[in-house]
Amino acid sequence: MSFLTVYITDKTYTNGVQAIRDLHFQVAKGEFVALVAPSGAGKSTLLNLLAGLDTDFQGKLAFPADASLSFMFQEPRLLPWLTVEDNIRLVLDAPARHTDLTRFARMDLLLQQLGLQDFRQLYPNQLSGGMKRRAALVRAFVTRPAVLLMDEPFQSLDEPTAQGLRQLLLQLWAEHHPTVLFVTHSLNEALLLADRILFLSARPAQVVLDYTVPLPRPRPQQLSELQALQTELLQRFPQLLSGSGVSSQPFANPAAPKL
Repeated sequence: MSFLTVYITDKTYTNGVQAIRDLHFQVAKGEFVALVAPSGAGKSTLLNLLAGLDTDFQGKLAFPADASLSFMFQEPRLLPWLTVEDNIRLVLDAPARHTDLTRFARMDLLLQQLGLQDFRQLYPNQLSGGMKRRAALVRAFVTRPAVLLMDEPFQSLDEPTAQGLRQLLLQLWAEHHPTVLFVTHSLNEALLLADRILFLSARPAQVVLDYTVPLPRPRPQQLSELQALQTELLQRFPQLLSGSGVSSQPFANPAAPKL
């Protein structure tokens, strides 16, 4: 059963650049979906539309009205004049949706789980890049969102740090099961994390392949162990990462759903 429905017929910027055209897909509740596409294909634009940061488009987006949403950006976006704890407290001003734990008890638990308990009073400029991303993960999960949008959250990190954060993300997702849309340029990262991978065309973005990852969980912890599956996929669809998909034309999208 669909929890999140995306049907965007057109997203064109005021300069005339069309970022998205006839993009349609559905996501089940608790599903982890990765979005893979060439640079500039409109992946971040799509997340901004879903988050309500941009409302200038044609089409429909649907998920339950009471579903909470968190957004983890490419950069941690921690306010430099606030401590780690105070940066997280910023998202806890709204009334709590759950009563099993207080909001601040959840923050304490997440800080412990992600190894930040002893660093909660430090400022962002006192943290490493990996620790900043951990703080951003705490902030993303502390409200127990129903929908989690992640825009290349581990880019520019060294591989051991990024791999540790991926495992923390999978641990938190397994505990809370938000519906995740995760943007990445790395096919290996998508194969490690996602239930499904939506491969998008070059701009304007359309779905060229909707791929269910044929791997049980837990997945191999090392990206190198996924190389065989990546090789097989790219042998079948050699132009996939350039946005060409399985043929010179993208798959036809289904008719617009009734929302």
